[in-house]
Amino acid sequence: MTLTAEDRTAIAELISLHGHLFDGGELDRMHELFTTDVTYDVTDIGGVSIEGVAALRDAALAMGELNPVGHHVTNIVLTEFADGQVHARSKGIGIRSDGTCASVTYEDTISRSDQGWRISHRKVLARRTPLGAPAGA
Repeated sequence: MTLTAEDRTAIAELISLHGHLFDGGELDRMHELFTTDVTYDVTDIGGVSIEGVAALRDAALAMGELNPVGHHVTNIVLTEFADGQVHARSKGIGIRSDGTCASVTYEDTISRSDQGWRISHRKVLARRTPLGAPAGA
């Protein structure tokens, strides 16, 4: 399979839609982003690995006011796998209500279904050390 320009656009829009739905509290639309059995791994930022759309929705609601007020995604890079899945790597910036922010990298596995492209696995990796800084700085 070769990714078409239309596939690339659809996947980029899928990844971008994440912030709009979460920030707007439209958690009942997560099926538009993720497979029903999605694995959403936030262990690197102090959370757990969440299994399934329903559990992901519950986890977002449980965070309450600790949720960022803004999820922003940039720098989407797509790599095609031989099995038809796509690996997407993107940068995320989360803005908290107190104005502080954090940067992460999203590592996604994306699959095509009857409903279109969906994220089946997401690993969220924290960015803690700037380029050139010693580890642990």
